[in-house]
Amino acid sequence: MARLLVVVPSDTDPPTRLGEWLTEAGLELDERRLSTGQPLPADLTGVDGLLVLGGPQSSLDDETVSPELVGVRHLLAQAVAADVPTLAICLGAQLLAQVGGGSSRVGVDGPEVGATLVAKRDAADADPLFAALPLSPDVVQWHHDEIDRLPAGATLLASNPRYPHQAYRVGAHVYGLQFHIEVDEPLVRQWAAGDAVGVASSGTDVATVCAAAAAVLPDVAEVWAPFAGRFAALVQAHAAARA
Repeated sequence: MARLLVVVPSDTDPPTRLGEWLTEAGLELDERRLSTGQPLPADLTGVDGLLVLGGPQSSLDDETVSPELVGVRHLLAQAVAADVPTLAICLGAQLLAQVGGGSSRVGVDGPEVGATLVAKRDAADADPLFAALPLSPDVVQWHHDEIDRLPAGATLLASNPRYPHQAYRVGAHVYGLQFHIEVDEPLVRQWAAGDAVGVASSGTDVATVCAAAAAVLPDVAEVWAPFAGRFAALVQAHAAARA
């Protein structure tokens, strides 16, 4: 069975539904929760794919502020160098942009929080993961930083008017998603309760943000569960090639 290394920088963003979809697609998940002290491997030896999730840390934190991100950056850099199938979400996508030669910064238009849409770019029509997506799929956003510059040669796959770098690919198999596809209702409620600044930026309140997110979660599952299956197939193909 193909092995997916799952890096959880914070217990506030576990793999949740995405983990279920990937397991159902036939992957073995090796989950490492950094907040509980679970160590990361020194490299990607024996790993067929990599999933890096989000967290409240800033992508701008250095090793004195968020030392747990040092190893995450190291693994993402290895994944880029070896083109290991990778899915990096929110904080993970910002770190991926950094190690690939791009950059992130505090979002110039403030936090982006709650249910929204992203739009596929033309390049997505030729991408093995994104081609089958609808033109404007539902997602859930929850970020204060933004990716302001993609790595050189990266392929932009999805955008929205507020923050253009919503999804991208580095090389053939390394993907970054600024938005969230893994969330469920309890997770959204937890985030909303703990992020007064983010909720205020939406111009609504906690109840409204949570209700709007809950309303799109069935559509998120309909679109992104098959996406997870296609990513699992990339991981499985990589495992077969290594064997």
